[in-house]
Amino acid sequence: MPVEDEASMKKLVTGATGFIGSAIVRELLKDGEEVKIFLRKTSDTRNIDDLDVERAYGDIRDGDSMKSALNGCDTLYFTAAYFAHWAPNPDLLYEVNVGGTKASMQAALDAGVEKVVYTSTNNAIAASGSVPTNEEALFNYWKSGDHYSMSKYIAENEARMWITRGLPAVIVNPTLVIGTHDIKPTPSGQVIIDVVNGKMPIYIDGGLNIVDVDDVSRGHVLAAKKGRIGERYVLGNRNLTVYEYFKKIAEIAGVKAPSVKLPYRLAVALGYVYELGAWLTKKPPVVTASEVRIGKMTEWYDCSKAVNELGLPQTPTDVTITKALTWFRENGYLS
Repeated sequence: MPVEDEASMKKLVTGATGFIGSAIVRELLKDGEEVKIFLRKTSDTRNIDDLDVERAYGDIRDGDSMKSALNGCDTLYFTAAYFAHWAPNPDLLYEVNVGGTKASMQAALDAGVEKVVYTSTNNAIAASGSVPTNEEALFNYWKSGDHYSMSKYIAENEARMWITRGLPAVIVNPTLVIGTHDIKPTPSGQVIIDVVNGKMPIYIDGGLNIVDVDDVSRGHVLAAKKGRIGERYVLGNRNLTVYEYFKKIAEIAGVKAPSVKLPYRLAVALGYVYELGAWLTKKPPVVTASEVRIGKMTEWYDCSKAVNELGLPQTPTDVTITKALTWFRENGYLS
């Protein structure tokens, strides 16, 4: 990389037009950093149109375009991913998440960046069962059949391979992220919308760990500053059962909470029915069979490593849900 004045070095954010990526950009700008974003020509830019950033165009699967974008940058926040629990072509999840990681991490190593913050997911760590797990728990999502989880696990291992080759990367694993500026919306945001709009009248056994997108974005910035190379950090907050979470959303929104508990086998079957409908309509299903299987596994985590080592903020869950609901309501997502 050409020698640059340290003060002029930028932070490159991939996936910057998305939910977590745009939150990281706003956090960096708040800190007075100069930011460059890496995006495709076809990206929906509503999340970053009002932000003072430099734009570089390309694809994370194209190492040359990534290396070019990294010129003049000392830090890479790699948040780009195909986040979906259902896709018309599941192969694309592996092509983007695994192939994009491989090409981009090689580009980062070749460019000689000082730090990479690699955004993985809690789905790359074992679900807990009943006792919260931490960063050391081994992946156990194979039986879920969830292509997103499997592709992200393989992708994280790809990132680890580049760490062994000298890439100065830290891995962060966000849990179920909710909050403002979820324009797509993500699967986690869609759940909130569906509960409030009465499209989620049922619930299943299981557990989730909920975290505010603003805490996650701050966690990324802190990981760049304090994170130990090669380490994983679960960026999460509060563990709730699925029912507790749905009930809390409904109470804060002032609507009726889902009241029918669906037996596990019936819920899986219903997931397949929704998936069949998705194939016909080409619209994402309300829930997939793999999401039901994951929910049953209980995704509870011990997030103390990120809190203690990085200083990860812990916004109260009620506050986070209120913020998300307000944003969805103001932007026309709620009926």
